[in-house]
Amino acid sequence: MIARIQPERRMSQAVIHGDTIYLAGQVGEPGEDVVAQTRTALAEVDALLAECGSDKSKILSAQVWLADIADFAAMNSVWDAWVDAANLPARATCEAKLATPDYRVEVVVVAAR
Repeated sequence: MIARIQPERRMSQAVIHGDTIYLAGQVGEPGEDVVAQTRTALAEVDALLAECGSDKSKILSAQVWLADIADFAAMNSVWDAWVDAANLPARATCEAKLATPDYRVEVVVVAAR
């Protein structure tokens, strides 16, 4: 069975297949700095996982996309305070052009239920 959470015109915010949850990329408010955007994006991850019956302790993998890799340390300052240190996911962080120059960070998560 496949469940689609918060479907929109182009995508769903989450898709559940079996006991695996795939989240769409989460971003912060345009115009905020990378710290604020990271906090907002991770709060969105928390909310979506909760809606899907999961939480950050069950994250399997995360991809973090930064508009500028120079923001790596600032993003990590938020990530490190947020992530479940007893259940660290696999993670990759890359620099990429995001959907708009107003976005500094995007977080994509796969989790178990």
